[in-house]
Amino acid sequence: MRLHLDCALLHTQPSWAQNLLAIIPPCERLQLQALQLPPASQADQEYLFLRRSAALLLRFDACLIPIEAASLVNVRRALSVAQGLLPVPIFGLVRAIKAAALTDLLELGLADYVREPLCLDDLRARINRQRLQASSHALNEPGLSGRIHYRVQENQDLVLHPGPTEQRLSQTILQQEGTTLEAYAAAVASRYACSQESFKVAKGRIVARFEQAYIHAALDRHSGNIAMAARSAQKHRRAFWALMRKHHIDAARFRSASNPDDEHDG
Repeated sequence: MRLHLDCALLHTQPSWAQNLLAIIPPCERLQLQALQLPPASQADQEYLFLRRSAALLLRFDACLIPIEAASLVNVRRALSVAQGLLPVPIFGLVRAIKAAALTDLLELGLADYVREPLCLDDLRARINRQRLQASSHALNEPGLSGRIHYRVQENQDLVLHPGPTEQRLSQTILQQEGTTLEAYAAAVASRYACSQESFKVAKGRIVARFEQAYIHAALDRHSGNIAMAARSAQKHRRAFWALMRKHHIDAARFRSASNPDDEHDG
C-alpha cells in the first residue's frame, strides 16, 4: 500500500474549497488538491460532471465530492452515468444526508463517505481500505467493470507469450486500475528474475516498455498533440519529445484528418 496518496476535491465553488483547505488539519500522507469542475456544454448536462472529469482524475488516487441535499439528485445521476468509466474511486463529503440516500449513493458507485468536519486521516484510512478491497476483488474477478484485470499467474503467461492481450493492456495503460498494473508489473518482474539477465538490464526493459505504452496512450488521447500530451503527463515538452525520439514514436500516426493543424514539433 502506498504511503502517500493524492486526492482531488472536485467542486464548483472556489471560495468554499479554499476555506475548507485552510481550516482542515493537514495529513502528512494524504494531499488534498482542489479541482474545479469543468463547465457543462449545456445547462441540462451538469450531471455529467464526473464523466467530464475522468481525464483530470487520472493523476489522482481518489476523488472527494461534496454532497448535500441541494446536490443529491445531481450526484445520483452523475454516479449512474459514470459507472465503469472513472479511473479512481469517488468519495463523498456529506452534509445532512439521510441513511437511505447514502445507501442509494453507495449502490450507484460511491466508494465511501466522510462527514463534516472533514478529517484527512479518516479519509486516508477509508481510501486505503477501499484500495485493499478493490485489490483483493480484482485479483479474483478478472474483467470487473469492463476493465482489464489480471491475476499474477495469468500475467506470467502473458509475459511468456505476448500477443493481442498484452497489446490491449499497453494501449489502455492510462485507463487501468492500479491493481491491474501492480499485478502485471509483479508478473513481469518475476519473469525476468528467473532469467539470466541482471537486475539493471531487466529493469531497463520493463521501464522502456512502460515508457512506450505511456507515450502511445498519451498521444492517442490528445490526437497527436505533443504539447497537450506532455502537459497531461506533467512533463516538459522537450523531455516528452526526447522520450518520443528515444522510442522512435511519430506523433503523426495519432493525428486525425480533422485536426491537420495539431502541433507536431518539439
